[in-house]
Amino acid sequence: MGAFIGRWLGRLLVGAVVIAIVLVAGTAGRVWQVARVNDYSQADAIAVLGAAQYNGVPSDVFKSRLDQAARLYEQGVAPLIVTVGGKQEGDVYTEAAAGKTYLATIGIPADNVLAVEEGADTLESVHAIARELSARDLSSVVITTDPWHSLRTRIMASDAGLDATTAPARSGPAVLTRESQFRGIARETAALLYYQFTHSSNELRSVPGL
Repeated sequence: MGAFIGRWLGRLLVGAVVIAIVLVAGTAGRVWQVARVNDYSQADAIAVLGAAQYNGVPSDVFKSRLDQAARLYEQGVAPLIVTVGGKQEGDVYTEAAAGKTYLATIGIPADNVLAVEEGADTLESVHAIARELSARDLSSVVITTDPWHSLRTRIMASDAGLDATTAPARSGPAVLTRESQFRGIARETAALLYYQFTHSSNELRSVPGL
C-alpha cells in the first residue's frame, strides 16, 4: 500500500512539474510574441509608461519610450500623449513631468501632452491613465513601453477598462543585447504570472534605469 501511494505521489509531482514548465514556457512565448507587435491603429491617446529620470532628465530607457511616443504622435496615431509616473524619495521631478518636458524639447506641443504625476509601478500607472482618460470620455490607447513589457501592460489596461494596443520602443537598453532581451522576457514572464494569479503588482521601481 505504501509503495502504491508513493508511486502516485511521484506521478502527481512529475505532473505538477510538467504543468509548471508548460505554463512558464507558454507565457514566455506569448511575452516574446506580443513584444514583436507594433499596432499603429488610431486611438484616443498614446500612453508612455514612466521610467527613471535624473533631476528632470529621462534615463535612456525612458527616452526611448518618449521618442517612440513622439513618432506615433507625428504619424497621427493619436492627438494626445499621456506621460505617467510619480517620483522616488528625494526626487524633485516626477517621471510624468520629466517626460512632458522632454517631449516639449523635441517639438511636441505642451497642450497635447497630459502629465499624470502618479504611479509607482505599472499597475498603479495604468489605473491612473484609465481614470484620467475616462474623465475626458476617452477609452482607446496605444501604449509605449519596452517590448517585453507590452503584454502585461496591455492586459492590465484591458482589465482597467481601456481599449489597449501596444507599439513599443525598439531602441534603448532594453533591446540592446541578447542578454538584456533574455532578462526582460524572464522578468516579464514572472511578473505576468504573478499578476494573473494575484491581480496585484510585485514590481520594484528602484531597479536602476527602469
